[in-house]
Amino acid sequence: MARARARHILVETEEACLRLKTQIEAGADFGEMAAKHSKCPSGRQGGDLGEFSQGQMVPEFDKVVFNDEVGKVHGPVRTQFGYHLLEIVSRTA
Repeated sequence: MARARARHILVETEEACLRLKTQIEAGADFGEMAAKHSKCPSGRQGGDLGEFSQGQMVPEFDKVVFNDEVGKVHGPVRTQFGYHLLEIVSRTA
């Protein structure tokens, strides 16, 4: 079964998400930005969601984490919780 490790930043608006993505792409540290801006408790750990299997997270996460490029920041991804930036740290088949 496929497994992945990812980090995320949760914010309330798409605009805030896009601003953070621009800053990260310009060199800001993902973990520091998560600690400073994420509304999720995982922000305290740099947004680390740990390792998980397909189906353990909301469908919007699964679609990105198990299909898109590893090592890149993806988003904004909208879920019932708000807007997320997702960084796929690793993935195994």
